[in-house]
Amino acid sequence: MIAEMLRTRLTLLLALCVLLLPTGSTAAPASGGDLAARLTKTLRSPYLSLGRTAAIAMDASTGVVLYAHNATRPIVPASNEKLPVAWTALTLLGPSYRFRTEVLGAGVRTGTTWRGDLYLEGAGDPTLTAADLGRLARSIRVAGITRITGRIRGDESAYDGRRAAPGWKRYFVGIESPPLSALIVDRAKGWPALSPPLLAARTLREALLARGVKVAGRPGLGIAPGTAVPIAAHHSAQLATIVQEMNRTSDNFVAEMLLKELGTLEGGIGTTAGGARVVLDEMRAAGIPVAGVRLADGSGLSSLDRVTASALAGVIRAGMHDARISKAFVASFAVAGRNGTLRTRLPALAGIVRGKTGTTDLACSLSGVIGENVVFSVLQNGDPVSFWSARAAQDRFVTALSSSLTGLRKSQN
Repeated sequence: MIAEMLRTRLTLLLALCVLLLPTGSTAAPASGGDLAARLTKTLRSPYLSLGRTAAIAMDASTGVVLYAHNATRPIVPASNEKLPVAWTALTLLGPSYRFRTEVLGAGVRTGTTWRGDLYLEGAGDPTLTAADLGRLARSIRVAGITRITGRIRGDESAYDGRRAAPGWKRYFVGIESPPLSALIVDRAKGWPALSPPLLAARTLREALLARGVKVAGRPGLGIAPGTAVPIAAHHSAQLATIVQEMNRTSDNFVAEMLLKELGTLEGGIGTTAGGARVVLDEMRAAGIPVAGVRLADGSGLSSLDRVTASALAGVIRAGMHDARISKAFVASFAVAGRNGTLRTRLPALAGIVRGKTGTTDLACSLSGVIGENVVFSVLQNGDPVSFWSARAAQDRFVTALSSSLTGLRKSQN
């Protein structure tokens, strides 16, 4: 009850500060008691453009906007792009969702011999490893198959064959992210000498040979025919675990694979564009503002991405208040002073602030929550952006918000 009263008073105080500002701006006459002016001051830096900065603070419970600066202006988001992707994936697929990688047989079994080809059919598992394929090989051996007359073929047809996303620089593939594919093992270690699905087929073939299963043909590519029968399957960790790793460490590859998986919900193969449509549709359905939002990829690497601070705050609130996904969604954020990309930041607020960082040469961002009371988002752009200055400004902003809440609580005692 007391916490609720404090939150209400903080809401009213900050809302009043916002109302006192000129329309479309947070620049107010400096005043020691003017929280809005102090928040704007935290964002100022000689190395940053306030005009290319967007920020918002919102009451997590009511959705009341406590502070806003260019909050509806489309800004390059960097890895904050991962937030709507994570939220949509958890919402539509569910925290317990698992990717399924399957071995299918085209042919006929005669005793211990499989006469025909085996297809390793990928379904977008970004965490698939050689050890996982070893378990598949063991399952095949345990099933009594000791000889395969045909080939092991990699099937990546669940997604399109594009290895990159729109707006990516050429060197991003292989540096910022492995090549994209519905069938990829150990993040395509060995690419570009071989394509991801061919690497996967070769890895499974080697695993079979190591377990005493003879394979006559060389590894190859192909699409499993409709008449193929299931022989073995591997399931990934739950989506909640995958999303946590993605957000805490800002894993670009996982975000791209999740976006393509969302694209399959349109009823066809997984594509980046299809996944982006699904995310935007889900945001609209939840009442999250999408004006000016453009999702060119899932990771935030693309220079074509545009997101608003208002949209990001809306996504965070939606995730926090959805009982089905709230635990998994909030747990995916890095914790200040504790882990992930916030491990060395905001030590005075360790364990109190959770968030998602983002940094490219064009953008630096931080969005998240302070305790359970305030949702915030800060996005800064530049050509290039001074990311050290940007991070310092973000930390000042979050600290000012947190101290205002602490000060209000103390005044009640």
